[in-house]
Amino acid sequence: MSTPPRVKICCISSIEEARQAVELGAAALGLVSQMPSGPGVIPDELIAEIAATVPPPVATFLLTALRDAEAIEQQHAVCRTSTLQLVDSVAPAELLRLRRLLPQVKIVQVIHVLDSQSVEEARQVSEYVDALLLDSGNPNLAVKELGGTGRLHDWELSRQIREQVSRPIFLAGGLRATNVVRAIATVNPFGLDLCSSVRREGKLCKEMLAGFMQAVRGAS
Repeated sequence: MSTPPRVKICCISSIEEARQAVELGAAALGLVSQMPSGPGVIPDELIAEIAATVPPPVATFLLTALRDAEAIEQQHAVCRTSTLQLVDSVAPAELLRLRRLLPQVKIVQVIHVLDSQSVEEARQVSEYVDALLLDSGNPNLAVKELGGTGRLHDWELSRQIREQVSRPIFLAGGLRATNVVRAIATVNPFGLDLCSSVRREGKLCKEMLAGFMQAVRGAS
């Protein structure tokens, strides 16, 4: 039997939500800082409070829309997460600078899968980061969508990315218990990332998350 993908629960908004997600098997938690749009935004100080309570080896991801290495370092100095999730495109020179500034922190670059150009973007950036997260936003809009849309994208493109890069791939965008088996079969990702599909009235729902985790285990 194959190992099931790691599950990252995003938009964690409290210490209690973090505890529930960990108890139900989450391997990583996403903590959303200021964004141009989308759900789950909390203050950097609260991100730090939550991250400090999360036991290893569970990873804590700071979702940041910043694109300048020094600015990201300053934000991380407050939030103190184990991982940076860069939700907007960051230039290779800035990624190299960020690596020098924060050598112990993992860097995950989000690729918003729109078309075949996204495959090439993923190939080019993969050598500078520790992993890629394939999502369904649209950074080309007047108000950028940088995640949390709840929409599916073309998983065949995500599969091409997974086949063409050597870094671990997280799959995000519209995942739920009813489609995750097909997502795993199509893309075979290292990890899965979800937010809205395990929430009821904006709060993490233990029953919905438990159902998702059961579906993931069944897929393997």
